[in-house]
Amino acid sequence: MDGTVLVADDDRTIRTVLTQALTRAGCKVHATSSLTTLMRWVGEGKGDVVISDVVMPDGNGLEMLPKIAQDRPGLPVIVISAQNTIMTAIQAAEAEAYDYLPKPFDLPDLMKRTSRALSQRQRSQPAPERDETERPEDLPLVGRTPVMQALYRVVAKVMNTDIAVLVSGESGTGKSLIARAIHDFSDRRTLPFVTVTAADLQDIEGPARVLARVKGGTLLIEEVPDIDDEIQARIVRMMDAPGDHVPRFMATSQTDLAAAMEDGRVRQDLYYRLCGAILHVPGLRERVDDIPLLAEHFLTRAEREGGPKRWLGKEATELVRRYSWPGNVRQLENAMRGLSLTSRAEEITRAEVEAVLGSQPAVEPALGESDTEKLSASVARHLRRYFDLHGNMLPSPGLYQRILREVEAPLIEIALDATGGNQAKCADLLGINRNTLRKKITDLDIEVTRRRKLM
Repeated sequence: MDGTVLVADDDRTIRTVLTQALTRAGCKVHATSSLTTLMRWVGEGKGDVVISDVVMPDGNGLEMLPKIAQDRPGLPVIVISAQNTIMTAIQAAEAEAYDYLPKPFDLPDLMKRTSRALSQRQRSQPAPERDETERPEDLPLVGRTPVMQALYRVVAKVMNTDIAVLVSGESGTGKSLIARAIHDFSDRRTLPFVTVTAADLQDIEGPARVLARVKGGTLLIEEVPDIDDEIQARIVRMMDAPGDHVPRFMATSQTDLAAAMEDGRVRQDLYYRLCGAILHVPGLRERVDDIPLLAEHFLTRAEREGGPKRWLGKEATELVRRYSWPGNVRQLENAMRGLSLTSRAEEITRAEVEAVLGSQPAVEPALGESDTEKLSASVARHLRRYFDLHGNMLPSPGLYQRILREVEAPLIEIALDATGGNQAKCADLLGINRNTLRKKITDLDIEVTRRRKLM
């Protein structure tokens, strides 16, 4: 890499590690714990890329982005933040940040993004005017796990485009909530958000009525695989000829839409029109570490709505975390609301959690949570669940290679990370030939960087 990087973070360790890593990569680095100093450097014309934290002792890094854009148009700013909510990702995108990474971040990943920013150095498109009266700040889209952070970044990228969006995920994960968030933070936020089901399109005039209601806003079609072929054909025609006020089309699906298309449950022409961008909303079993955070969020919200102050005790928290939550976030929210009303004291006990969950599906370890479970048993349980999600249908062909790739790629990535990116050590650790490792790295498109990981 070649260029000057300005680093602003109040954590001395992060400043030191970034300075060392960027210097070794060939960059000049100016590091500070002060936004005031950072802005002075920017005003003086220093720096080709900025890496800045959000919460600083003398201000908010996100609030400085418009000033940076005004003083230095086209200067890429990479935002790093421990505030791991969808709001941070969206605000970073709206403030024209070049990129956003949650803390803790992976150092090789940040280095790769910095290198890309240095090589591109291109001007961002102007952000749309913001209507603060239309911006709800209390979105229950909470999560600091990597899978949720990745979802937040995709939401931020697609929200101000016109591309069709498919939101997939199990029942209760919040698919409609994600769709609504994309609309509420998009250029169409002042226009209607209309949700339709098969019943709204039953008769031949249904599409016309729906388009009249949406008026160029956002049209969300729920659970596409459940809609019969005739109505799917009407949706295709509606998308091809939407009239004078073209809405943004979005859809939800509990099942893999590609598999549903191959099974004949979804028309091919509709599938290709809806799948401009595909967002997968993970189930709680895929984001176990977010469960206590969500539980706290729902208890706090119940209190703000007039309920008593409540929090989970240590044993209660552990039980909530290890529960399988087949109903996902919706089930968790209902359970917390019930506990906020029925708990005898401010601290909710394990026994009270057991009483609430007793009438629900039996407690079982969340996916991958058993300390003694063998890997083969965990994989088998995951695969059984994968087949179960397809009901009486079979998954799409090519399952063997898809599963091998899903296991092989993270294995190699983690092994490379553990060996500091040393391919010889990694090949020895895995017990494979070095040339074989190189081929797999290429085939699986794995990024290799010899760096330390910042925890």
